[in-house]
Order: sequence, then structure tokens, then C-alpha cells
Amino acid sequence: MLRLAGPPCECGFRDIAVHSLRTRRLFLLDAAAALVAGLAAPAARASSLRVGAPAPPATLVTLDGKRISTGDLHGKVVVLTFLATWCGPCREELPLLSDYQQAHASKGLVVLGFSLDEPADLEKVRAMAAPLRFPVGLLSSSQAPGYGRIWHIPVSFTIDRQGRLADDGWKDKHPVWTPERLQRVVEPLLIG
Repeated sequence: MLRLAGPPCECGFRDIAVHSLRTRRLFLLDAAAALVAGLAAPAARASSLRVGAPAPPATLVTLDGKRISTGDLHGKVVVLTFLATWCGPCREELPLLSDYQQAHASKGLVVLGFSLDEPADLEKVRAMAAPLRFPVGLLSSSQAPGYGRIWHIPVSFTIDRQGRLADDGWKDKHPVWTPERLQRVVEPLLIG
């Protein structure tokens, strides 16, 4: 078992144990690539994201195999949220986000959850997703390349009814969803 060192991020990475050899290998490869490339945290973001510009396409392959593409959701407000079973802040915000989505679905709100968990942890993901009222899938089975390498979570991106990026999660200092943040970011998009 490998313990990650360094300052904790939003999801408490320092305290996360990396169990599988595959996870450990992927983590080490990503860390080595970042060091070799000289990437600092801000450079690892999707630098082409611009609020007001067309949002990059994304396709979620849900846990039950359905494909949901942002291109098919034109006319709706879409929240792409990146999460994991091992992320404490993610688990805390999910019930709020689920309730908010259910309360505002009639106004055109759609939430898509992309889990960073490995396929080997599919049962944990299913258990986490079971009470949620929005679809969840594994990022490894889905596509969201235009949002950059997801290097910290939680992080979310909001797309307006015209398919434009309305909120860039990389720029949020406090990315966890709260009632106040939902009211500030999502609520204005649902009016009209």
C-alpha cells in the first residue's frame, strides 16, 4: 500500500491509500510525466476553456451502458461533475447536487457524474450512485478530453442552454457545491 505525500487537496489526497498496482503505476506515471514536462498545477488545466465560448463536447457512458452526450442536451443547463468514491468532499456534495437536480429538472437542469474510480471499483461506484437522481459513469469509459486532465476533485463545469461554458470549475477557489454556489452559478441559467 502506498501513501500519497504532500499537501492535501480538496479531496484529502494526502490521506488516500493507493491499493492496486495499476493505480499506483498510473499515479507514478502521471507524476513523472508532470515532473518531466515541468507542469505546475495551473498548466495542467484545460487552457482552452473560455467562459462564454462553446463548451467542449463530453459523453458519459452511464453505469448501465447508456451514452449521454452534451451535444444532445442543447437547450438544457448541464452540470458536468467529476467525483470519486474515495473523495470526502465529493460524497458530501452529492446529496445536495442530486436534490437540486431533481428539484430543477423541470426547468431543464441535467447533471452528469464522471467517476474517477477504476473499473475494479465498479461496485463501490454503484453503491455511491444508487441514491443519486442523476446518471453516473466511469470517466475511463466516457469522454471529456476538452476539460483537461482531471487532477483534483471535486471539480465541475456548467454549460448553458446554448451549449456555452458558463462556469469553468478550474477557476473556482471553492469548487464544492453549496446551496449558495448553486444559486450563484446555476440558478440564473435556469431562468427564462
